[in-house]
Amino acid sequence: MVDLSQVDEGGLEDVLSEPAAGTREALAQVPGDVAILGAGGKMGPTLAMMVKKAAPPKTVYAVSRFGDKSVRDRIAAKGIAIVEADLLDESAYARLPDVPNVFFLAGMKFGATGNQPLTWAMNAYVPALVARQYNRSRIVALSTGNVYAFVDPRSGGAKEDDVPGPVGEYAQSCLARERAFEYFSGCFGTPVTLIRLNYANEPRYGILVDLTLRILHDEPIDLRMGAVNLIWQGDANNCILRALSIAASPPAILNVTGPEILMVRSVAQRIGLVLGKEPRFTGREAPTALLSNASKCVERFGGPAVGLDDMIATIVTWIGAGKRVLNKPTKYDVRDGRF
Repeated sequence: MVDLSQVDEGGLEDVLSEPAAGTREALAQVPGDVAILGAGGKMGPTLAMMVKKAAPPKTVYAVSRFGDKSVRDRIAAKGIAIVEADLLDESAYARLPDVPNVFFLAGMKFGATGNQPLTWAMNAYVPALVARQYNRSRIVALSTGNVYAFVDPRSGGAKEDDVPGPVGEYAQSCLARERAFEYFSGCFGTPVTLIRLNYANEPRYGILVDLTLRILHDEPIDLRMGAVNLIWQGDANNCILRALSIAASPPAILNVTGPEILMVRSVAQRIGLVLGKEPRFTGREAPTALLSNASKCVERFGGPAVGLDDMIATIVTWIGAGKRVLNKPTKYDVRDGRF
Protein backbone atom coordinates (compact mmCIF):
# COMPACT_ATOMS: atom_id res chain seq x y z
CA MET A 1 0.00 0.00 0.00
CA VAL A 2 1.07 3.56 -0.69
CA ASP A 3 1.58 5.73 2.41
CA LEU A 4 -1.43 8.05 2.41
CA SER A 5 -0.45 10.04 5.49
CA GLN A 6 0.80 12.98 3.42
CA VAL A 7 -1.81 13.07 0.64
CA ASP A 8 -5.07 14.98 0.23
CA GLU A 9 -8.34 13.61 -1.16
CA GLY A 10 -7.10 14.03 -4.70
CA GLY A 11 -4.05 11.92 -3.90
CA LEU A 12 -6.23 9.30 -2.24
CA GLU A 13 -8.42 9.13 -5.33
CA ASP A 14 -5.32 8.69 -7.47
CA VAL A 15 -4.48 5.57 -5.45
CA LEU A 16 -8.03 4.20 -5.49
CA SER A 17 -8.30 4.71 -9.26
CA GLU A 18 -5.08 2.94 -10.29
CA PRO A 19 -6.08 0.19 -12.75
CA ALA A 20 -4.63 -3.30 -12.66
CA ALA A 21 -3.05 -4.73 -15.79
CA GLY A 22 -6.07 -6.99 -16.30
CA THR A 23 -8.38 -3.99 -16.22
CA ARG A 24 -6.37 -2.19 -18.90
CA GLU A 25 -6.49 -5.31 -21.06
CA ALA A 26 -10.24 -5.80 -20.54
CA LEU A 27 -11.12 -2.22 -21.49
CA ALA A 28 -8.80 -2.33 -24.50
CA GLN A 29 -10.87 -5.21 -25.85
CA VAL A 30 -14.17 -3.32 -25.50
CA PRO A 31 -14.84 -0.82 -28.31
CA GLY A 32 -16.41 2.56 -27.74
CA ASP A 33 -16.77 5.25 -25.10
CA VAL A 34 -18.02 4.89 -21.53
CA ALA A 35 -20.64 6.57 -19.34
CA ILE A 36 -20.69 6.36 -15.54
CA LEU A 37 -24.24 7.04 -14.29
CA GLY A 38 -24.27 8.12 -10.66
CA ALA A 39 -20.66 9.28 -10.87
CA GLY A 40 -20.95 11.74 -7.99
CA GLY A 41 -21.44 9.12 -5.26
CA LYS A 42 -19.01 7.20 -3.08
CA MET A 43 -17.48 4.99 -5.78
CA GLY A 44 -18.31 6.91 -8.96
CA PRO A 45 -15.42 9.40 -8.96
CA THR A 46 -12.66 6.81 -8.64
CA LEU A 47 -14.39 4.40 -11.03
CA ALA A 48 -14.57 7.12 -13.69
CA MET A 49 -10.94 8.06 -13.08
CA MET A 50 -9.88 4.41 -13.35
CA VAL A 51 -11.61 4.04 -16.73
CA LYS A 52 -9.76 7.11 -18.02
CA LYS A 53 -6.41 5.82 -16.76
CA ALA A 54 -6.99 2.33 -18.13
CA ALA A 55 -8.26 3.47 -21.55
CA PRO A 56 -7.03 7.05 -22.25
CA PRO A 57 -8.36 7.20 -25.84
CA LYS A 58 -11.94 6.60 -24.71
CA THR A 59 -14.21 9.50 -23.87
CA VAL A 60 -15.49 8.95 -20.35
CA TYR A 61 -18.71 10.70 -19.31
CA ALA A 62 -19.49 11.26 -15.63
CA VAL A 63 -23.25 11.70 -15.16
CA SER A 64 -24.65 12.99 -11.87
CA ARG A 65 -26.48 15.86 -10.22
CA PHE A 66 -23.12 16.60 -8.52
CA GLY A 67 -24.45 18.04 -5.31
CA ASP A 68 -20.82 18.32 -4.20
CA LYS A 69 -19.19 20.56 -6.81
CA SER A 70 -15.69 19.79 -5.50
CA VAL A 71 -16.22 16.17 -6.57
CA ARG A 72 -17.33 17.33 -10.01
CA ASP A 73 -14.24 19.53 -10.33
CA ARG A 74 -11.84 16.74 -9.31
CA ILE A 75 -13.39 14.43 -11.90
CA ALA A 76 -13.27 17.08 -14.64
CA ALA A 77 -9.60 17.75 -13.87
CA LYS A 78 -8.82 14.18 -14.99
CA GLY A 79 -10.10 14.83 -18.52
CA ILE A 80 -13.51 13.29 -17.90
CA ALA A 81 -16.56 14.86 -19.55
CA ILE A 82 -19.13 16.14 -17.04
CA VAL A 83 -22.87 15.71 -17.66
CA GLU A 84 -25.03 17.23 -14.92
CA ALA A 85 -28.37 15.44 -14.95
CA ASP A 86 -31.04 14.20 -12.58
CA LEU A 87 -31.81 10.61 -13.53
CA LEU A 88 -35.27 10.90 -11.98
CA ASP A 89 -36.12 13.53 -14.62
CA GLU A 90 -37.25 11.74 -17.79
CA SER A 91 -36.53 14.84 -19.88
CA ALA A 92 -32.84 14.57 -18.95
CA TYR A 93 -32.39 11.34 -20.89
CA ALA A 94 -32.39 13.15 -24.23
CA ARG A 95 -29.14 14.83 -23.11
CA LEU A 96 -27.34 11.69 -21.99
CA PRO A 97 -24.39 10.51 -24.08
CA ASP A 98 -25.02 7.76 -26.60
CA VAL A 99 -22.31 5.25 -25.71
CA PRO A 100 -21.92 1.48 -26.02
CA ASN A 101 -20.61 0.95 -22.47
CA VAL A 102 -22.49 2.00 -19.34
CA PHE A 103 -21.76 1.63 -15.63
CA PHE A 104 -24.83 2.23 -13.49
CA LEU A 105 -24.02 3.33 -9.93
CA ALA A 106 -27.05 5.42 -8.98
CA GLY A 107 -29.17 4.38 -6.01
CA MET A 108 -30.38 5.22 -2.52
CA LYS A 109 -29.63 3.51 0.78
CA PHE A 110 -29.09 6.13 3.46
CA GLY A 111 -32.39 7.50 4.67
CA ALA A 112 -34.32 4.74 2.93
CA THR A 113 -36.44 4.19 6.04
CA GLY A 114 -38.79 7.14 6.30
CA ASN A 115 -38.52 7.92 2.60
CA GLN A 116 -39.59 4.69 1.00
CA PRO A 117 -41.19 6.24 -2.13
CA LEU A 118 -37.94 7.96 -3.13
CA THR A 119 -36.00 4.79 -2.33
CA TRP A 120 -38.16 2.76 -4.71
CA ALA A 121 -38.04 5.48 -7.35
CA MET A 122 -34.23 5.60 -7.28
CA ASN A 123 -33.69 1.86 -6.98
CA ALA A 124 -36.42 0.56 -9.32
CA TYR A 125 -37.88 3.31 -11.52
CA VAL A 126 -34.53 4.89 -12.53
CA PRO A 127 -33.02 1.51 -13.48
CA ALA A 128 -36.00 0.89 -15.76
CA LEU A 129 -35.46 4.26 -17.46
CA VAL A 130 -31.74 3.58 -17.87
CA ALA A 131 -32.23 0.01 -19.12
CA ARG A 132 -34.68 1.24 -21.75
CA GLN A 133 -32.48 4.19 -22.75
CA TYR A 134 -29.36 2.07 -23.14
CA ASN A 135 -30.93 -1.11 -24.49
CA ARG A 136 -28.30 -1.30 -27.28
CA SER A 137 -25.36 -0.82 -24.89
CA ARG A 138 -23.37 -3.11 -22.64
CA ILE A 139 -24.31 -2.40 -19.00
CA VAL A 140 -22.67 -3.13 -15.66
CA ALA A 141 -25.13 -2.28 -12.87
CA LEU A 142 -24.23 -2.11 -9.21
CA SER A 143 -26.53 -4.00 -6.90
CA THR A 144 -25.84 -5.19 -3.36
CA GLY A 145 -25.38 -8.30 -1.31
CA ASN A 146 -28.41 -7.13 0.68
CA VAL A 147 -30.62 -8.95 -1.83
CA TYR A 148 -29.53 -12.22 -0.19
CA ALA A 149 -31.02 -13.84 2.88
CA PHE A 150 -28.84 -14.05 5.99
CA VAL A 151 -26.71 -17.23 6.11
CA ASP A 152 -24.64 -19.18 8.58
CA PRO A 153 -21.04 -17.88 8.42
CA ARG A 154 -19.85 -21.49 8.19
CA SER A 155 -21.67 -21.77 4.83
CA GLY A 156 -19.06 -19.65 3.05
CA GLY A 157 -21.63 -16.99 2.13
CA ALA A 158 -24.46 -16.70 -0.37
CA LYS A 159 -23.69 -17.61 -3.98
CA GLU A 160 -24.93 -15.99 -7.15
CA ASP A 161 -27.45 -18.73 -7.89
CA ASP A 162 -28.98 -18.68 -4.40
CA VAL A 163 -32.62 -17.62 -4.20
CA PRO A 164 -32.79 -13.96 -3.05
CA GLY A 165 -34.26 -13.20 0.35
CA PRO A 166 -34.10 -9.42 0.82
CA VAL A 167 -34.89 -8.10 4.29
CA GLY A 168 -36.64 -4.72 4.39
CA GLU A 169 -37.70 -2.23 1.73
CA TYR A 170 -34.19 -1.05 0.81
CA ALA A 171 -33.09 -4.57 -0.03
CA GLN A 172 -36.38 -5.32 -1.76
CA SER A 173 -36.03 -2.21 -3.92
CA CYS A 174 -32.52 -3.33 -4.87
CA LEU A 175 -33.89 -6.66 -6.04
CA ALA A 176 -36.43 -4.64 -8.05
CA ARG A 177 -33.47 -2.82 -9.64
CA GLU A 178 -32.04 -6.16 -10.73
CA ARG A 179 -35.41 -7.30 -12.08
CA ALA A 180 -35.74 -4.10 -14.15
CA PHE A 181 -32.40 -4.74 -15.82
CA GLU A 182 -33.31 -8.42 -16.30
CA TYR A 183 -36.62 -7.48 -17.91
CA PHE A 184 -35.16 -5.08 -20.45
CA SER A 185 -32.24 -7.40 -21.11
CA GLY A 186 -34.81 -10.02 -22.05
CA CYS A 187 -36.76 -7.58 -24.21
CA PHE A 188 -33.81 -6.24 -26.19
CA GLY A 189 -31.01 -8.77 -25.68
CA THR A 190 -28.99 -6.14 -23.77
CA PRO A 191 -25.83 -7.64 -22.27
CA VAL A 192 -25.79 -6.87 -18.54
CA THR A 193 -23.70 -7.74 -15.49
CA LEU A 194 -25.30 -7.28 -12.07
CA ILE A 195 -22.70 -6.61 -9.36
CA ARG A 196 -23.70 -7.65 -5.85
CA LEU A 197 -21.21 -5.64 -3.79
CA ASN A 198 -20.53 -5.72 -0.05
CA TYR A 199 -18.68 -3.96 1.50
CA ALA A 200 -16.19 -1.59 -0.19
CA ASN A 201 -13.73 0.18 2.12
CA GLU A 202 -11.46 3.21 1.80
CA PRO A 203 -10.23 5.81 4.32
CA ARG A 204 -13.34 8.00 4.09
CA TYR A 205 -16.07 5.39 4.52
CA GLY A 206 -16.73 1.70 4.99
CA ILE A 207 -17.06 -0.82 7.80
CA LEU A 208 -13.45 -0.32 8.86
CA VAL A 209 -14.04 3.43 9.16
CA ASP A 210 -17.21 2.75 11.20
CA LEU A 211 -15.32 0.44 13.58
CA THR A 212 -12.31 2.74 13.89
CA LEU A 213 -14.49 5.73 14.81
CA ARG A 214 -16.46 3.72 17.37
CA ILE A 215 -13.27 2.54 19.04
CA LEU A 216 -11.78 6.05 19.06
CA HIS A 217 -14.98 7.47 20.58
CA ASP A 218 -15.33 4.62 23.12
CA GLU A 219 -18.67 3.63 21.60
CA PRO A 220 -19.76 -0.01 21.94
CA ILE A 221 -19.69 -2.21 18.86
CA ASP A 222 -22.83 -4.30 18.36
CA LEU A 223 -21.85 -7.91 17.69
CA ARG A 224 -25.24 -9.24 16.61
CA MET A 225 -24.16 -8.99 12.95
CA GLY A 226 -21.11 -10.97 13.85
CA ALA A 227 -19.52 -11.60 10.46
CA VAL A 228 -18.89 -9.45 7.37
CA ASN A 229 -17.22 -9.32 3.96
CA LEU A 230 -14.76 -6.53 3.13
CA ILE A 231 -12.93 -5.38 0.01
CA TRP A 232 -10.67 -2.41 -0.74
CA GLN A 233 -12.43 0.06 -3.01
CA GLY A 234 -9.60 0.01 -5.55
CA ASP A 235 -9.94 -3.77 -5.84
CA ALA A 236 -13.72 -3.46 -6.14
CA ASN A 237 -13.32 -0.87 -8.91
CA ASN A 238 -11.05 -3.20 -10.88
CA CYS A 239 -13.55 -6.04 -10.61
CA ILE A 240 -16.47 -3.82 -11.61
CA LEU A 241 -14.70 -2.56 -14.73
CA ARG A 242 -13.59 -6.02 -15.77
CA ALA A 243 -17.16 -7.27 -15.31
CA LEU A 244 -17.97 -5.51 -18.59
CA SER A 245 -16.32 -8.51 -20.26
CA ILE A 246 -18.86 -11.00 -18.85
CA ALA A 247 -22.04 -9.01 -19.59
CA ALA A 248 -24.71 -11.29 -21.04
CA SER A 249 -28.42 -11.71 -21.68
CA PRO A 250 -29.91 -13.00 -19.42
CA PRO A 251 -27.70 -10.89 -17.11
CA ALA A 252 -24.60 -12.32 -15.51
CA ILE A 253 -24.51 -11.97 -11.71
CA LEU A 254 -21.26 -11.47 -9.82
CA ASN A 255 -20.58 -11.15 -6.10
CA VAL A 256 -17.81 -8.60 -5.58
CA THR A 257 -16.22 -8.69 -2.14
CA GLY A 258 -13.22 -10.13 -0.35
CA PRO A 259 -12.68 -13.89 -0.30
CA GLU A 260 -12.76 -14.17 3.50
CA ILE A 261 -15.59 -14.19 5.99
CA LEU A 262 -14.38 -11.97 8.81
CA MET A 263 -15.65 -11.92 12.39
CA VAL A 264 -16.47 -8.39 13.54
CA ARG A 265 -15.04 -9.02 17.00
CA SER A 266 -11.69 -10.09 15.57
CA VAL A 267 -11.54 -7.19 13.08
CA ALA A 268 -12.31 -4.67 15.84
CA GLN A 269 -9.60 -6.17 18.04
CA ARG A 270 -7.07 -5.84 15.21
CA ILE A 271 -8.05 -2.19 14.74
CA GLY A 272 -7.78 -1.68 18.51
CA LEU A 273 -4.21 -3.00 18.50
CA VAL A 274 -3.21 -0.43 15.88
CA LEU A 275 -5.02 2.35 17.76
CA GLY A 276 -3.73 1.27 21.16
CA LYS A 277 -7.33 1.20 22.46
CA GLU A 278 -9.44 -1.70 23.64
CA PRO A 279 -12.76 -1.95 21.76
CA ARG A 280 -15.98 -2.25 23.74
CA PHE A 281 -18.65 -4.69 22.64
CA THR A 282 -22.35 -5.18 23.17
CA GLY A 283 -24.66 -8.02 22.22
CA ARG A 284 -23.79 -11.53 21.04
CA GLU A 285 -23.12 -12.91 17.58
CA ALA A 286 -26.32 -14.13 15.91
CA PRO A 287 -26.13 -17.49 14.13
CA THR A 288 -26.56 -15.81 10.73
CA ALA A 289 -25.18 -12.77 8.93
CA LEU A 290 -25.33 -10.97 5.57
CA LEU A 291 -22.50 -12.66 3.67
CA SER A 292 -21.54 -13.25 0.04
CA ASN A 293 -19.33 -15.93 -1.46
CA ALA A 294 -16.75 -14.30 -3.78
CA SER A 295 -15.24 -17.50 -5.20
CA LYS A 296 -16.68 -16.91 -8.70
CA CYS A 297 -15.15 -13.41 -8.85
CA VAL A 298 -11.79 -14.61 -7.51
CA GLU A 299 -11.70 -17.48 -10.00
CA ARG A 300 -12.47 -15.13 -12.88
CA PHE A 301 -10.44 -12.03 -11.96
CA GLY A 302 -8.08 -13.10 -9.18
CA GLY A 303 -8.04 -12.15 -5.53
CA PRO A 304 -7.82 -8.62 -4.09
CA ALA A 305 -4.42 -6.93 -4.10
CA VAL A 306 -4.99 -5.25 -0.71
CA GLY A 307 -5.50 -7.37 2.38
CA LEU A 308 -7.16 -6.63 5.70
CA ASP A 309 -4.07 -5.56 7.63
CA ASP A 310 -3.08 -3.06 4.93
CA MET A 311 -6.63 -1.69 4.85
CA ILE A 312 -6.65 -1.25 8.61
CA ALA A 313 -3.23 0.43 8.72
CA THR A 314 -4.13 2.83 5.92
CA ILE A 315 -7.55 3.76 7.31
CA VAL A 316 -6.34 4.21 10.88
CA THR A 317 -3.51 6.45 9.65
CA TRP A 318 -5.93 8.58 7.61
CA ILE A 319 -8.40 9.01 10.46
CA GLY A 320 -5.64 9.53 13.00
CA ALA A 321 -4.33 12.42 10.90
CA GLY A 322 -7.73 14.11 11.23
CA LYS A 323 -8.55 13.83 7.54
CA ARG A 324 -12.07 14.01 6.18
CA VAL A 325 -14.48 11.11 6.34
CA LEU A 326 -17.84 11.08 4.59
CA ASN A 327 -19.94 10.58 7.74
CA LYS A 328 -22.00 7.95 5.94
CA PRO A 329 -22.07 4.89 8.20
CA THR A 330 -22.58 1.65 6.32
CA LYS A 331 -25.14 0.42 8.89
CA TYR A 332 -23.67 -3.03 8.28
CA ASP A 333 -24.99 -4.12 11.69
CA VAL A 334 -28.67 -3.54 10.81
CA ARG A 335 -30.55 -6.85 10.90
CA ASP A 336 -34.14 -5.69 10.34
CA GLY A 337 -33.56 -4.05 6.93
CA ARG A 338 -34.35 -0.55 8.22
CA PHE A 339 -31.69 1.77 6.78
